[in-house]
Amino acid sequence: MDQARLFLETQPLFTLFLTVALGYIVGEINVRGVCLGSGAVLFVGLALGAFAPKSAPPALLGTLGLLLFLYGIGIQYGAQFFRGLTSPMGIKANAAACAGVLASGLVAWALVPLTHIRLADALGMFAGTGTSTASLQATIATLKNNDAAVGYSVTYPIGVAGPILFLFALKVLLKPRIDAPKAKLIDMAEIALRNPAFVGLKLHDLTTRLPQGLAIAAVRRQHHNQLPDGDLVLQKDDVLLATATDPEVLRETAARCGEIQPGRMMSHREDLDYMRVFASSALVVGMPLRDLRYPDGVSCAIAHVRRGDVDLLPNPDIVLESGDRVGVLANRAHMEAIRAFFGDSIKGTADLSFICLGIGAAAGLLAGAIKLPLPGTGGFSLGLAALLILALCLGKIRRSGPFVWVMPLSANLVLRNLGLTIFLAQVGISCGPKFVDTVGAAGPLLLLYGVIVLLVLVGVTALLAMAVFKLPFDTSVGVLCGATGNPGILAFGNRIAPTDRPDLMYAMIFPSMTIVKVLFAQLAISLAGS
Repeated sequence: MDQARLFLETQPLFTLFLTVALGYIVGEINVRGVCLGSGAVLFVGLALGAFAPKSAPPALLGTLGLLLFLYGIGIQYGAQFFRGLTSPMGIKANAAACAGVLASGLVAWALVPLTHIRLADALGMFAGTGTSTASLQATIATLKNNDAAVGYSVTYPIGVAGPILFLFALKVLLKPRIDAPKAKLIDMAEIALRNPAFVGLKLHDLTTRLPQGLAIAAVRRQHHNQLPDGDLVLQKDDVLLATATDPEVLRETAARCGEIQPGRMMSHREDLDYMRVFASSALVVGMPLRDLRYPDGVSCAIAHVRRGDVDLLPNPDIVLESGDRVGVLANRAHMEAIRAFFGDSIKGTADLSFICLGIGAAAGLLAGAIKLPLPGTGGFSLGLAALLILALCLGKIRRSGPFVWVMPLSANLVLRNLGLTIFLAQVGISCGPKFVDTVGAAGPLLLLYGVIVLLVLVGVTALLAMAVFKLPFDTSVGVLCGATGNPGILAFGNRIAPTDRPDLMYAMIFPSMTIVKVLFAQLAISLAGS
């Protein structure tokens, strides 16, 4: 055993990656639908750190890991975050989650004078019950020690399992009826123009009179298919290739315009043919469809955009993301030029700009180093919370001239999950010895206090979301998931509320609540020091 301990202490990188591997093995263990996921890396790190006290990698490595995690979150969820700050439902959702987070933080803070626990333990419990790694990092950095990791590690399992049990109880108690939405897939129909009221109109004037959720992909006239020019004056017997994600919209359009004909347009491809390309070129990624500038002499029409498992109608405001699959109608002679324009590279959808990553991260760290005044405390700095805020702004902007701030989803997931894992492993190994000493003496009490803090968090959030703001059940589930933070909770929320609202609310709530948790931890330490 002594030789194994000595080897771990002389090979900190080996210890780090052994922690990662064993942590994910433990995290996959499923107990009645609950598993720790990446959070298990922390517990394995605590065990190895207790066994080999001098095996911890440098703290800078853990900070780098968290930086990558927060930057990836901000870049991905920037647009949803700012939308949540302005929409009526988003404001209500953020208010409910913020009240719950602050209430739980105040309860944790009040436990310091009431129970005589250390401030580090209280803030560690606050971070653990809220599964907020960023809040833990802020506490560690401000206190300049790893004491908070003990309270975090003791209460983290409660922070994962507790909200899942709470959501399960809500579902059983309320028995909400939630119909799973149908998959949004493109349907099409060829509609012959027979209505005299529409003959002689320009195509863009006709589209304003048709049902919403419909797009015209092509027009067939005198046995020839052509692109949908908005200034085209329509004639009787013109055939419109209409697309929609709702078949009822197509039927209503056919009833207004004329009748649905057999599929002649798709069987005659000498004028226009269909192809699907990957959006991977820097010329198109981060650009709205309205701003695309095709090569000289090349003309085409976008029939739809497939993002993940969802088809999107070609709206001028749609901003292309790396990895989008774009359905294009064009003459075959233009297809090679169109492929080159969009990039059409699967490999390219996993690339990211390290120039933009470096600039964004450096600017965020610089902003985080600026000390902000706070009366009575001497001031405080945002630290990595400033980096998250900047990343959210860049995620909303998407690109600035040649700089494409967004990154492909696949690359983003790998980057931030790797960063989070490295941070958890480093923190766990470094505080392993303290964890053993503290848990033996105060573990059960910290566990009890953690339950109290968690119940305040989920109880206040649910009460405001559902009883005060009257948000629908699936929306409230997303708010609770965003307030508590762990992706495993969101996965369970998607099972009990199988709509897109839990994901949407999580994207709106999680970044802002991460900032609130970080700022609360820093302010609590500043005020305690004063």
